Amino acid sequence: MKRRLHEVPSEEWKDLNLDLTPREYVLDYLISAFPIHLHEIHSLEDGDERSEPIFDADGSPVVSTEAVALRDALVDRLASLDPIPGALEQLLWHFGHKQVAEVTGRSKRVLKDDSGRLFVDSRGSGANIAETAAFMQGDKQILVFSDAGGTGRSYHADLNAVNRRRRSHYLLEAGWRADNAIQGLGRTHRTNQASAPVFRPVTTNVRGERRFISTIARRLDSLGALTRGQRQTGGNGIFEAKDNLESQYAEHALYELFKQIFQGRFHEVPLGTFEQMTGLSLTSHEGGMKIDLPPLRQFLNRLLALRIDMQNIIFERFELLLSQQIEAAIAAGVYEVGVETLPAERFNVESQEAVYTHPATSSMTNYLKIERAQKNNIKTADEMLEFATQYQGRLMVNEKSGNAAVSIPTHVRIQV
Repeated sequence: MKRRLHEVPSEEWKDLNLDLTPREYVLDYLISAFPIHLHEIHSLEDGDERSEPIFDADGSPVVSTEAVALRDALVDRLASLDPIPGALEQLLWHFGHKQVAEVTGRSKRVLKDDSGRLFVDSRGSGANIAETAAFMQGDKQILVFSDAGGTGRSYHADLNAVNRRRRSHYLLEAGWRADNAIQGLGRTHRTNQASAPVFRPVTTNVRGERRFISTIARRLDSLGALTRGQRQTGGNGIFEAKDNLESQYAEHALYELFKQIFQGRFHEVPLGTFEQMTGLSLTSHEGGMKIDLPPLRQFLNRLLALRIDMQNIIFERFELLLSQQIEAAIAAGVYEVGVETLPAERFNVESQEAVYTHPATSSMTNYLKIERAQKNNIKTADEMLEFATQYQGRLMVNEKSGNAAVSIPTHVRIQV
């Protein structure tokens, strides 16, 4: 936007009529990078094939008229598309800059007046302070801040502020750094607040976008494990296990997906079509399924290059298999949830046994048998009958009180 405004005389800034999208840069890249030169296949002595360009008598590369026609048609198509403003501009133009407080690093921005006319607004060094104060005082109802506005400021429902309404914090761009995401989320969730915020990660219906949510979810898990020794604290509970597409359960789900594609059980995506679209080979030289299958990250990155409809088809099957893996692990009692906080009325250590002593440090790993007592929540008979059916429960009667109860099989593993 700065480059585009630099090309426009300042006297025209009060009434702009230009496309602020990066359309021209994409067109320049398309014209220079689109492959238009003819190539031919050469067989090498070892049996491999190599593609080499064709040159004419003057030594110039031969241009394919068909490729040029395809490139020009794509350029015309891209040039005719309606411009799509950035997310920040859409928020400012839709709600109006009088309702939106912007705390970013921008010194200039393009706004829209009541008549729909675009104009340039120059922002001084104290603009962010004034915008923050306007939001906290309730003069502006919406706050938008970037990384530049996410350090050293507080936007929570402070008890000392005029605006004490509950914050709905939309995470529009999670980014790649988990510590930055946590810092941004912490701007609206602080002490001395009237209410805790509601965090809302924003995604579209393009399934390939889950790739980016997965990255931040995985790094938030790692950050929580490093900072507090508890994985779920890193993401503040806004991400679920299925959001992490790079876990051990995702690895098993990917293997099952590859097996279904290779065996022809994924009818929407035949094996040949999948290998051609993604460039990932599942077939070994002997004709069977490869042992060293493509890794998970490579698979996720290749899917981003597919058409949207094909992305959605493959991601939907992958997510289904991932959910099945997680549900099966939970049902078997082997699902790894990390460090847990177990609430109870009281705990009693019934026994303790040393199971391992480290030879170098003499530190010991103990096995503890703990009795947990917790208050029963009285339920209706219909609720408990359904509960017993769902969790293989046994109907029981308390001999002392005569109250009915349901006993279900369960266990927990704690690593010390």
